[in-house]
Amino acid sequence: MTVFQLNGATTSTAVDGKLPLVHVLRNPCDAKDVRFGCGAGNCGACTVIVDGVAQQSCGLSTESIEGCDVFTPAALQSDPVGSVVLQAFLDEQAAQCGYCINGILMSLTALLKRELNPSKEKIIETLNRHLCRCGAHARILRATELAMHRLQAKG
Repeated sequence: MTVFQLNGATTSTAVDGKLPLVHVLRNPCDAKDVRFGCGAGNCGACTVIVDGVAQQSCGLSTESIEGCDVFTPAALQSDPVGSVVLQAFLDEQAAQCGYCINGILMSLTALLKRELNPSKEKIIETLNRHLCRCGAHARILRATELAMHRLQAKG
């Protein structure tokens, strides 16, 4: 039995502890907002925030999150930073197909929670682990800058 917090609610699941977290989130937990991409840690589609750190859930075993706080894209709207990031992406129309964007939103939210004014190099380093084939990169960067400005104005 693995017990953890999922988007603020205590969750327990009786699955093999070696099972990748992405499968537990999508199936027993019904968190379909977590995407399954490559399953090998190469695309970033399955990124969630675990104890404040963006991590690819396909590379985490279920047993490794015992007692952890796990946030999925469904929690963005109720999060003070995540909601600003999400709105900036909507305003800039920074998503095209929508497959990679959930993971990107999670990584950028985790970054902006740690660092309100990251350098462009740090933003690019954060995004480098995400594959986006739609060509929305310029809009993603604009949305990130917009979110940063809005968060700085609040702060």
